[in-house]
Amino acid sequence: MKSLIKTFSPQGDAMGPTLSDHPKEVPLAVHDLTVAYHRKPVLWDVDLDIPDGKLVGIVGPNGAGKSTLLKACLDLIPRTSGEVAIYGHPYKEQRHLVGYVPQRESVDWDFPVSALDVVAMGTYRKLGWFKRVGKQQKERALNALDQVGIAHLANRQISQLSGGQQQRVFLARALAQDAQLYFMDEPFAAVDAATEQAIVELLQTLNKQGKTCLVIHHDLATVARYFDWTVLLNMRVVAAGPTSDIFTPDNLEKTYGGQLNVLNQAVQALQEITK
Repeated sequence: MKSLIKTFSPQGDAMGPTLSDHPKEVPLAVHDLTVAYHRKPVLWDVDLDIPDGKLVGIVGPNGAGKSTLLKACLDLIPRTSGEVAIYGHPYKEQRHLVGYVPQRESVDWDFPVSALDVVAMGTYRKLGWFKRVGKQQKERALNALDQVGIAHLANRQISQLSGGQQQRVFLARALAQDAQLYFMDEPFAAVDAATEQAIVELLQTLNKQGKTCLVIHHDLATVARYFDWTVLLNMRVVAAGPTSDIFTPDNLEKTYGGQLNVLNQAVQALQEITK
């Protein structure tokens, strides 16, 4: 039986399949993906399969290419080489199956719209771009806001919301899309404890519904609690597989290059797992 865990040699020779060998039923298949900015590689020969119905943490140091990986899969930035399949087909054919939560810092929060308006945008693909949002779509948006705990802020301008509330708005927008595969770019960054707990509960709800979530995450101490699958990334995939198998001091040292403070966090996190 083929192992779910992929490992990579120190020289970087990926022992992965060709794209035609990737299982067509997986939510995300990435083959030999390379992305470069100004001829400098940011991602190099990334080869990856993400299994269905998993909460997946994408973990690695700053500048490792985590956000670039998500954006390349979503056709938001050009690829130097490589291919990506969403449930066996190109992203442009599967957009309706994908929800995206961008980094909060990348959003113009001064744009004059309410929280409900932003969340209702998540219904556009199913509604059609040239049709007006109706009662059904507004009810779906309001329900999504309720799921993230801020239905009472539906009519508040997004510029008047706190950072944690703004993050919840974008999570609600993704919920309103009713996707099968979610890409979340640092949803836990700079949020308060209540918002973090709300995000965790949301991820668990999506998981129970059989959804697949890819989440860029920085806090090593919570990786094992939040995610059942992990991708360790530093320009290339160091290891990918069940968190209990690949989230080890050895793999983390390969990923972070021996950064002492990060490895101390890893040791503490691993101790939490075994308690």
